[in-house]
Amino acid sequence: MISTKQIKSSFYSRPRKERGRCTVHILMRLEIAQPLILLMVYFLQVFLVGKDFGALVVYLVAVLHPTKVSGVVTRGIPFLRPGPNAVQSHMCPKGFYVTRWKEPGRAEADFGRFDVKTVIKNIYILFSSSEVPAATRDDEEIMDLVDPSTPLPPWLSEEDLAAYASLYENSGFRYPLQVPYRTMQTDLGIPDPKVTAPSLLIMGEKDYVLKFPGMEDYMRSGQVKHFVPNLDIVFLEEGNHFIQEMLPQQVNELIVKFLNNHMN
Repeated sequence: MISTKQIKSSFYSRPRKERGRCTVHILMRLEIAQPLILLMVYFLQVFLVGKDFGALVVYLVAVLHPTKVSGVVTRGIPFLRPGPNAVQSHMCPKGFYVTRWKEPGRAEADFGRFDVKTVIKNIYILFSSSEVPAATRDDEEIMDLVDPSTPLPPWLSEEDLAAYASLYENSGFRYPLQVPYRTMQTDLGIPDPKVTAPSLLIMGEKDYVLKFPGMEDYMRSGQVKHFVPNLDIVFLEEGNHFIQEMLPQQVNELIVKFLNNHMN
């Protein structure tokens, strides 16, 4: 089983100059997927697990290499068709965090006012909420939405925070902002993408993503199964966007059960 979190953690911990540069936006998405594709050369079949925008990567690999993928498990984000309507930002508030972070330089300036650890802490606090992060004024930035006195979520330790922050000390935030926020609406030229492998999506009932325009209906009505026909969706009542850290035992049990059901 290959996790995109492992790939991304290894990737982002490297200094910028060691990563190379992609001049084509499509390649920037595929650059993260490339380690998964290379690993599949050595395995007849793989199960892929992705969280948040890592889900977009494993879905893309499953679309492009269906015979290699035995199953897909994602958390926090359903399949989103690559292209301009991946996230309907135009239907969100003007200060929607995705819109703000798509703007070159704006998030970098916002984050640059704080040390790396504080930025990561603020992101965890913001995205643990059931509300979509959005600024209400033009002169208000996303980091300004967090009260500095707000404590860490009870399931996130200071040790965890320090470990996550260390991944970005060398890399900075430029590439994580470029992929996915500034590339996810690029049309990849796949007219009718399909994930044919058995798939499991784990969502928290309190995940703010459910409040994206049309997102909850897209999942609950079954529209998502046009793209992922063999999909099961499990909603965990108390879960938020960081469901795997908040409810690790429940998430792990669901993943293990899925693997047991679909291993040959």
